[in-house]
Formats: sequence, structure tokens, C-alpha cells
Amino acid sequence: MIDRDRVVNTLCEIVQIDSPSGEEEAMAQDLNRRLTALGFVISRDAHGNLFASEEGSNPLMLSAHMDTVDPGRGIKPQVVGDRIQSDGTTILGGDCKAGIAAVLEALESIKQDGGSRIPLQLIYTRGEEIGLVGARNLDFSMVQAKHAVVFDGNGPVSMVTTASPTYVSFDVRITGRSAHAGVEPEKGLSAIRIAADIIGRLPQGRLDDETTINVGSITGGSVRNTVPEEAFFSGEFRSRSTETLDLLRLQITNALDAARKLYTEAKIVEDLDISFHTYTLPDDHEMVQRATNVLTDINLKPQLGPTGGGTDANVFNRRGIPAVVVGMSTNLMHTNREYVDILDLVDTARFCQALLTRV
Repeated sequence: MIDRDRVVNTLCEIVQIDSPSGEEEAMAQDLNRRLTALGFVISRDAHGNLFASEEGSNPLMLSAHMDTVDPGRGIKPQVVGDRIQSDGTTILGGDCKAGIAAVLEALESIKQDGGSRIPLQLIYTRGEEIGLVGARNLDFSMVQAKHAVVFDGNGPVSMVTTASPTYVSFDVRITGRSAHAGVEPEKGLSAIRIAADIIGRLPQGRLDDETTINVGSITGGSVRNTVPEEAFFSGEFRSRSTETLDLLRLQITNALDAARKLYTEAKIVEDLDISFHTYTLPDDHEMVQRATNVLTDINLKPQLGPTGGGTDANVFNRRGIPAVVVGMSTNLMHTNREYVDILDLVDTARFCQALLTRV
């Protein structure tokens, strides 16, 4: 039987393990200890991703990621009513540790009840928050599972993700020419002005129901009385439409070319990179049906729909492992206002237990 207090305590314990992207080792060691006690054999690939395997044919993969975003050090979880939240100075880290806690609780509950369940392979990745880096570097020769459920969705477990966009990042570096801003500004070429010109030519925000573009950071210059020689900005665009992605890439290229023609003495260098690719699972897909049938069994109403975010499921689906994403009870992710609804957390554990024991 799912134990509310135990799953809350587990989550509060693991969110206090600092694990910002690139620094997941302490979290990996904690999972090693917990999963070894549950009878799994632990292995790691060259990138540091963690595999927990056991005997049995055709195992189902359950997956989540070990890393969190910043500010994610020194998290102090607090239980306030039916919520778990931080003290407001950091994120909570429920993304993705609420998913981890729910799976651990389901496994503990099944073991305690002495029930039988299907064979599993648990995969916990590094660096998901910085572009699915762990999944992209996963050693797939170590993957035994042919199907997957990823616990990394926003909101309650009844939120089932059926589509996700392609994500393209872009970085642009501009080199102009410095000069004294008060004595001889005519001799300078402002990299910040050029950057602003380029950014002003780009669309921003939500373009349609499946496309967004954002310039997320900009830096440049050194002191207020010098014409800035260097500027850098970075951004992203996402869409489930190949045609729209091509159009946005062309718009960025055109904006850069226009700046090069206007500021012939400047150096403008760009880098565009696809971090992950889109996927769509129809409502009658076997993994969508598997999730929705379990939700219905435990009296939860499935809510199917796309997301604008990416998860390790983008990589798994592209590598031929059908993967569906379910909610993990986390809300307002990536903010200091992040919280986990305890009733939803219990439901996530209930879903996982039913998923593993359903005939």
C-alpha cells in the first residue's frame, strides 16, 4: 500500500542532495544505495548515467533524470498543508525528483506487500536540464527495455504527453571595435548596438500553438565609457513543424546577413544546434493506451496533449524505444515558487504501482 508519509519523506530527503546539472554524483550514489537494497544490479555508462537492472525478459523502462536547475543548492523543503515547497530562496527540485520518489515508493510498496510485478530496467540520466545531454550520450547497448515510461511531466500523473517539439539553440557572438566613448566614439563600432539590431529583426514569443522563439540572454561590453567591442546573445526556437523550423532558421540567417552587410567591419559568428527532435504519439499508440488504461483503473481521468518542453522521451522515441511521459506532481518548475502537490505525488506512486502490477 502506498505510504503517504514515506513518499513525502523520501522526496524531502532527496531534494536536499545537491545535484545541479553536471554535479549529479551524490544523487547517483544515493540511488545506488536505495535501488541495491531493492534488489537491482547497478551499472553506469561512460557518461555517468545510472542503470538499475534485474532478471526477467522484456523489462519495462522507467526513467527520470538526476539533475536539477539552479538555484538548486542547499534546498530546504517544507511541508505546508498539502504541498511540499522550498523556503523560497531556491527551487524545490521536484523536477525531476518527485518522479524518482514516486517510483521508489511504488517499488517499496510492492516489496512490502509481497506482490508480484513485471520486470524493470530503471534509467536515471545526467544533464537533462541542459539539453538532454545524458540521454543523448546514453550507451544504448546497455538498454534492455523496448518500451518506456518517463516520469518528467508537469502537473498530475494524469497529464500524459503525446507530442514534443524539436528544439534548436542559437548562440551569436559579435566583435566590433572599442574606443573611448567620450573622446572618440567615431572610431568605435558598438557590438551591443549590432546585437540589438539583429535581435530586433527576430520574432519573439509564441508564434502559433506549436512554435515559440526566445532570446534568453545577452552580455557585452566592459565599462560604461568604452564603446563595447564584444557582445554575445543566445536563444532558442521550438516547433513540431519542420516547415516552421526551416523558416525560423532562415529568418535568423537573414537577420545575421543583413547585419553583416550593414556593419561590414564587424565579425559576426553564429552557432545553431538541434538539442532534441520532435515526436508525436497518436492517442491509440500502445504506450499511450497503456498509461491511460492504468490511470482509468485507479479512477484518474487521463488528459492527453502536447508539450512545449523536451524530455528524455524525445531521445528514446527517436532511438526506436516508444516512450510516454506522465506528470510527476510538480508545478511551477524552474522557479523558486515550485511546489509538489502531495495528493498528486501519492497518485503518481499509485499509478506506478498499478503500472507494474497490472495484468
